[in-house]
Amino acid sequence: MDRNQLVEMAKDNIAHARTGTLRQAPEVFKVKADIYTDPERFEREKKLIFRRMPLMLAPSAELPNPGDYKAMDAVGVPVLLTRGKDGKVRAFLNSCTHRGTAVALGSGNTSRFICGYHGWTFNREGELIGVASREDFGEVNTDELGLKPFPVLERAGLIWAILDPNSDLDIDAFLSGYDDLLEGFGFENWHFLESRTLVGPNWKIAYDGYLDFYHLPILHGETFPNVSNKAQYYAWGPHQRVTTPAINDGRPPEHSMINLEGTPEDAWPLETLMGGIWTIFPHISIASFYGSGREVMISQLFPGEKVGESITVQMYLTEKQPTQETRDGAVDMFKLLEYVVQHEDYGTGLRQQKALDAGMTEYVYFGRNEGGGQTFHQWVQRILDTGNDGLNGLFEPVRRAAE
Repeated sequence: MDRNQLVEMAKDNIAHARTGTLRQAPEVFKVKADIYTDPERFEREKKLIFRRMPLMLAPSAELPNPGDYKAMDAVGVPVLLTRGKDGKVRAFLNSCTHRGTAVALGSGNTSRFICGYHGWTFNREGELIGVASREDFGEVNTDELGLKPFPVLERAGLIWAILDPNSDLDIDAFLSGYDDLLEGFGFENWHFLESRTLVGPNWKIAYDGYLDFYHLPILHGETFPNVSNKAQYYAWGPHQRVTTPAINDGRPPEHSMINLEGTPEDAWPLETLMGGIWTIFPHISIASFYGSGREVMISQLFPGEKVGESITVQMYLTEKQPTQETRDGAVDMFKLLEYVVQHEDYGTGLRQQKALDAGMTEYVYFGRNEGGGQTFHQWVQRILDTGNDGLNGLFEPVRRAAE
C-alpha cells in the first residue's frame, strides 16, 4: 500500500478546502446524447468493454473459505467463482462440458459440482472427476473436458476476471497501480453482510452519477445535509478516486480529512486517508460509511438486456465482525442507501433516460468541475477504438508511471 500517495492526496484536498477551490478540467466537455440510447453502440460496449476488460466480480469476503462458491450472471455470461482447497480463487464458465447446463446455482460451500441434468461431476478446481454411467457413455478424455476457465486475479481483497478465456490482457497493467491504494481498505479481512439488486437506466448514466459530487447538495440535500458539491478527482488510467475533505458520510469529526491539518502526518488515520468514492473501471463504485466502525457499499454495475437498462448489485461489507446490535445498524444504513440510489439517483437517471430516448437532445455536457465524467467517457471511447492487440499498450504506460 502506498501511504505516501494517500497523504499527498489528503494534503491536496485540504489545500483546496482552505481556498474554496477545486482542480478543474481544461474545458467543458460534451458527448453525443445517443451514446446512452443507441442499441448498436450498446452491443459494442458489452462486447468490447465488458467482455474484454477485467470485471470485479466479488469481494474476497464473499468467498472467504475453501469450498465457497458463487454462481452469477455477468453481461449474459454464466460465471462460477470457486475457492479451491489450495485457497486460490478460480473463475469458470458455469456450463457443463457435456451439454452446456449450469453446474451450480446461487452460492454456498461444496467440494464438488454435480450437473443437475446428467450428473457429470467437477471438483472445485474445475476438473471433470466423474461421468455418470461412464461404461454406457463411451470413451472421453476427462482431462480435456474440465470447466472452461477465465483469467482471474485476486488482489486487495477483490476478485477480478476477464470473460474471455483466450484473453492475453495483463490484469496487473489494467489496474495501473490502483490496487496498491485499494490495499488500504484491507478488504481481505472484512465481513460480507448482504447484497441486493437494483434496476436502473443505461449503465453509463448510472456510472456518471458515481463520479459526480456536483449533484449532492441538490439531489441528496435532505438525505445527506451539508454535503459539498466540490470534488477532487485522481486517476490511475481509467480508475478514479473522487473525494472532498468534508463529505458527510457519518464519520467522527476526528476522522474528517479537513481536521487532519496541524497533526503529524505519520499519525493521520488510514481510514481517513481512504475516504471518498473509489471507482474501478468499468463498473465498480466503493463508498465508505461509518457505523460501529468502517463500512463500505460496493456497487457492481452491469448493462441490462436493453440499452436503456442496467443492473446494479449492491454489496455491504463491514470491517468488524457484526454483533446483533451493530448488524442491525449496518442493515439500517444499507436500507437507507438502497432508497437513496434507487429513488433519488436511479429515479433521476430513469427520467433522464426517458428524455434522451425521445431523440431530440444532441449533446450532454460535463463541466470543468466534472472531470471524473470527462475521464470516464474518454476511456470508454478509447477502449472501443482499440483492437485486442493494442489493449495492453493502453495500460502499460500508466502502470509504469505509477511504479
